[in-house]
Amino acid sequence: MPISPRAGQPAAAEDLVDVDALLTAYHDRHPDLADPAQRVSFGTSGHRGSALRGSFNADHILATTQAICEYRASTGVDGPLFLGIDTHALSAPALATALRVLVAHGVAVRIAPDGEATPTPVISHAILGHNRERAASGRGLADGIVITPSHNPPADGGFKYNPTHGGPADTSVTKVIQDRANALLDAGLVGVSQVLYSDARAAAVVHDYVGAYVEDLADIIDLDAIRSAGVRIGVDPLGGASLVYWQAIAERYKLDLNVVNTTVDPTFAFMTTDWDGKIRMDPSSPYAMASLLRLAGSFDVALANDADADRHGVVTPGVGLLNPNHFLSVAIDYLFGHRVDWPAGTAIGKTLVSSSMIDRVGAGLGRGIVEVPVGFKWFVDGLIGGTLGFGGEESAGASFLRRGGGVWTTDKDGLIACLLAAEITAVTGRDPGRAYAELTERYGAPAYRRVDAPATPAQKKVLAALTPESLGASRLAGAPVTAALSHAPGNGAAIGGVKVVTDDAWFAARPSGTEDVYKIYAESFRGADHLDTVLAEAQTLVDAALTRG
Repeated sequence: MPISPRAGQPAAAEDLVDVDALLTAYHDRHPDLADPAQRVSFGTSGHRGSALRGSFNADHILATTQAICEYRASTGVDGPLFLGIDTHALSAPALATALRVLVAHGVAVRIAPDGEATPTPVISHAILGHNRERAASGRGLADGIVITPSHNPPADGGFKYNPTHGGPADTSVTKVIQDRANALLDAGLVGVSQVLYSDARAAAVVHDYVGAYVEDLADIIDLDAIRSAGVRIGVDPLGGASLVYWQAIAERYKLDLNVVNTTVDPTFAFMTTDWDGKIRMDPSSPYAMASLLRLAGSFDVALANDADADRHGVVTPGVGLLNPNHFLSVAIDYLFGHRVDWPAGTAIGKTLVSSSMIDRVGAGLGRGIVEVPVGFKWFVDGLIGGTLGFGGEESAGASFLRRGGGVWTTDKDGLIACLLAAEITAVTGRDPGRAYAELTERYGAPAYRRVDAPATPAQKKVLAALTPESLGASRLAGAPVTAALSHAPGNGAAIGGVKVVTDDAWFAARPSGTEDVYKIYAESFRGADHLDTVLAEAQTLVDAALTRG
């Protein structure tokens, strides 16, 4: 898709969402249940939509929360529920709606004080902390809900459920919740229990998320090294939930850390627009990160998170914004070389559309690679069991083990990823940009790109069901195909698309879970021109398969 001429430019008045209209639609508009796009649909990160499109309204949250209450009761979850929100305009009203249903079911809800936002990883951290001493008995276990559409535009809302393992719910769970929520919508919400908001708010217990999370950070990041080295850190929370956390981190650990943007505004008017001219809080996008990029030379390392802080962005003076794959490779190389208390057999988790540089780094470290489909849920068991030391996604999401080898979070944590960039700078004396340049000298310099192409819902279904045989690729960009995959080699799970591999290049194609597009990811170790050929041939193959249906 073409890059907008306004990409990277300050948001204009016409780009801003009408918050009053959005909130009115949330409360007053009811979904058209004949339209599949207006029903509850859990993708890789929960249900997402917009009140203005009839896909994220009070009805959706009432039905989905009722379904979650029924699910947790059916599985014997009887502990507290940790409830967090980000700074999108729809998050606060959705919290109020969910709270009314949760309290009606007698759920002991834990919320932040004074409407304070709570990042996704902090909810995962809280669930795991609560359950650590209760796992053996299975009684009093906690779970959580995070109300966030992540980096998506300001008019969007999101609602995701994290079970007792602290990570994203897998499809066996989300299908139960989704199906029951839609049945409740079909029944006109008959069967949904709720209390008055004033009663619900009075029953909720205020929880110190900031203190518990920030105090524990020394167990996963060498903050003493960062402070002692005097690393100059700039942070842009991009108006999201990480703001008060970064402020608390700077104060608690006495770091040379400057939060360069303290604005919280539900229109996100301070943003520069993304590649398509829309406001999107994506810390891996050079267009959304334009403001922080202008400050790159003022800091040893500059950092950013998306609205719910499960993604990270790393900017260095020499390179600018690091490609997420580049930072994942550097992080893996550093962690497995410096976390001496991690077991020798601990492996590296990556999604199948992440860079093959990770495979080469893993081979150099003598560590196994576990390649899984897109979605952080595939890393949950490995992080809990310690068989994975690191799990990372190409979309700038990662988590890793504590310094002693225990689990930290089972959801993506953009805060620790950012702090790791500062630790690498402090301990090695070189920032992650320079560290990646050294990796390319050892392992080669891949060219990587993702492109999106329009696809109807029917075409997306065809793509999700593609097999290597139906794609019919025996050669790619002049080289024989060495592997063609419809299932991930790390766990045998269906990837919802295909991946085609040669000795020095690969591409993967899969449908978007939230937009009417399909995505092609490609990489080549033979340079940018070769990558262009890989992408062109990949799109021809996929388009032909979609035409055949």
